Amino acid sequence: MWKGVISFGMVSIPVRLYVATESHSVTFRQLCSEHMSPIKYKRWCQAGDHEVQFGEIVKGYEVSDDRYVVIEEHDLENLPLPTSRAIEISEFIPQDDIQAGLYFKSAYYVEPEEAGRKPYHLLKKALEETGKVAVAKIALRDREHLCALQPADGLMLMNTLHWPDEIRSTEGLKGLDGDVKVNPKELQMAMSLVESLAEETFDPSRYQDDYHDALMKVVNAKVEGEEIVAAPEPEAAPKVMDLMEALKASVEAAKKQRADKAPAKKPAARRKAS
Repeated sequence: MWKGVISFGMVSIPVRLYVATESHSVTFRQLCSEHMSPIKYKRWCQAGDHEVQFGEIVKGYEVSDDRYVVIEEHDLENLPLPTSRAIEISEFIPQDDIQAGLYFKSAYYVEPEEAGRKPYHLLKKALEETGKVAVAKIALRDREHLCALQPADGLMLMNTLHWPDEIRSTEGLKGLDGDVKVNPKELQMAMSLVESLAEETFDPSRYQDDYHDALMKVVNAKVEGEEIVAAPEPEAAPKVMDLMEALKASVEAAKKQRADKAPAKKPAARRKAS
């Protein structure tokens, strides 16, 4: 979906970008409640009072009231912007310096062109050995993005990042002050709960999206005219007197859950009598 170079000092690495993720979100059609037919939207010209076909629509930038400048696709492709054809690395930072949950957006696989294989792997290896992430800028589609480059699964991964002015302030949110006293015993019990649910590594295959399957059960039930089974009620939480008791109950439940999931041990083979 993009072709250009990674600008690494005086080195240019020709690469291609591929979207690394895909959405499996369920989509719905809008229907007329009377005729059960799909709703269509018409593109309407207000000045000429007529419908406009998609191929007749052009992009316009409003420079003043009801005055527009038409922008063609080739205008966007030839913007006087270095990042329209280059990922310009500006600095290298430690891997943990970027708040991934706050700044990271879309992910893209970075593939080297044949002529750029050696400098590509050189940059990837340098990032692996130094534990750094490259911070750069790139122009994609209709805007310029801040981005990060890092090694991942034998190649390099690029994530677009939010600009600093896109991050909303936490000012005014409740519960952010540091005057809450934490009981050491409660902290120790909370840490025990974390350890009880801890895994050595993150394995995404342990998780699955059950929404689609649940929705299809509803759809199939409606098609067959069957009764729709309601969602099961969550188990009632045990009544506890205080936070410490709640933590203890949670630790016990976590241990039991892990024990239930653990594979059963095979009985040892008996030795034959000599």
